[in-house]
Amino acid sequence: MASDNQVPQQDRAALLTALASAPIRRCQLLPWGSNYTYLLELEGEGEHLRAIYKPGQGERPLWDFPAGTLYLREWAAYVTSQALGWDLVPPTVVRAGPQGPGSVQLYVEFVEPENYFTLRERRLPDIWPLAVFDLVTNNADRKGGHCLVDQQGHIWGIDHGLTFHALPKLRTVMWEFCGQPIPRRLLEDVRQLLERLSVPGGLIEVLGEALDRREAQALCRRMEELLRQPRFPLLDPRQVPWPLV
Repeated sequence: MASDNQVPQQDRAALLTALASAPIRRCQLLPWGSNYTYLLELEGEGEHLRAIYKPGQGERPLWDFPAGTLYLREWAAYVTSQALGWDLVPPTVVRAGPQGPGSVQLYVEFVEPENYFTLRERRLPDIWPLAVFDLVTNNADRKGGHCLVDQQGHIWGIDHGLTFHALPKLRTVMWEFCGQPIPRRLLEDVRQLLERLSVPGGLIEVLGEALDRREAQALCRRMEELLRQPRFPLLDPRQVPWPLV
């Protein structure tokens, strides 16, 4: 993350509070993406934060995802990443903004031109958590440009609006993992998350704020299947997003 946005782990709660409630000083429409996306400037306590804001009403209707839910899936992806202990998704909250309720995610000052296709040449083992995360969340849109590295060398995944569908939707550029056994340490994290989701009134209720019952059940089934068959699945050409970057 950028030096001006770098926050120690113990201050994560304060950062989330700032993202959720700090006054918005500027809201600038970004000229890319199929949905409306804005760069926010937030005035926190003694610091200046930048964040990516994706309002629900700016989402382009899709035939297979319920309208107005993509921003909630962005937040659910962050919650799941933290529950796994992998810190893959930048801090994300849901809040009201100039264009209505939406997700607000800390902006990552990424190193250009790094993306999945450049990182895989030298840091493929470090990308394993992100590949498994996409299996767990059923990510339908893992482009190369959705894998970033910040100025401290940390790898982040962004753009998780097309996740958590109840039906199989995986589309990814991470073909290097096909057929490979998943590291045991990651499987153990998945097992622990599955246990947490089985406790009534716990994490499953938190995710229920973003996912419907079928999607929450499918999330658990995917993890159960991953533990039974601990290999990255083989893919076919239909499981590639477009564009690739």
